[in-house]
Amino acid sequence: SSGINAEYGDELRRHFAVSSGKQKISVWHEVLAGAGAGSCQIVITTPMELLKIQMQLASQIPGNKTTALQLAKNLYADKGIKGLYKGTVVTALRDVSFSCVYFPLVGIGCQYFASEGDDKFTSFIKTLAVASFAGASASGLVTPFDVVKTRIQTVTPGVNTVTYNGIPDTFAKVIKNEGFGALYKGCVPRMSVIAPLMAIAQSVYFIGVAEMLFGVQQKKY
Repeated sequence: SSGINAEYGDELRRHFAVSSGKQKISVWHEVLAGAGAGSCQIVITTPMELLKIQMQLASQIPGNKTTALQLAKNLYADKGIKGLYKGTVVTALRDVSFSCVYFPLVGIGCQYFASEGDDKFTSFIKTLAVASFAGASASGLVTPFDVVKTRIQTVTPGVNTVTYNGIPDTFAKVIKNEGFGALYKGCVPRMSVIAPLMAIAQSVYFIGVAEMLFGVQQKKY
């Protein structure tokens, strides 16, 4: 999903650059590119993360050997395609918000640290550093949405588990029962994972791995 985010987001940035006739696009266009990229990836991330959470819950049951495919079949049989997209709205809030922060930070950061004398390796290292910082910052800011998403997507609650009904209700109950800080549970580990993940995704795009595999000339806006 990170690769889709980077590729589609940069395609939108290129579109805005061509449309405006400028090499450097505005921050507003960076935000729009991020929103478009984040909206695109939720088609994949929503069912993937729902199944991930259900697999984690299933693994806590002794002797349970349910596979992700079996879980997907059960959800589909029980609730149809909607069952696989439970929590789509809050996933969209998280992913779109993340991308709206990430893309402007990457765009501005790369432009700020770029120098005319940079060779390709130096530009690559700077891209890695900027993408890591942008990924960590964006993921930290949207952690509350991730926490709420996880609570909503816990389809099979355990004993004495609070039942959540929608996004506002989940926010309210988490703050009431656990305090405001609970919305940032797992923030640091998440930032630690997302930072290298986005650096890798951005570097793969920078190198043009997909273009090399398919024999397509890499384009830069």
